[in-house]
Amino acid sequence: MLDPDSGERSLLPRQVFFPMAGTRDGRAKLGGVRGAEIDATRMAAYWGTESLPFEPGKHGRAAVKIADDRGVESLKIVELE
Repeated sequence: MLDPDSGERSLLPRQVFFPMAGTRDGRAKLGGVRGAEIDATRMAAYWGTESLPFEPGKHGRAAVKIADDRGVESLKIVELE
């Protein structure tokens, strides 16, 4: 998950990625649950691990949160130029 304007108090993801590409992982599970509501063309942009371009917000920081399939989470806040 990517929050391009982190105030360090909460995470407001503007981009969420699904890098796991197996037939029983990540996006496949999501598509099976909510397939009728997902636009496959738009979802294709989030199937990797690279963010889409974004403008830095007023705080000058971006927060990146990673959660794996076991529920282990990591959060990193990065200062933007």
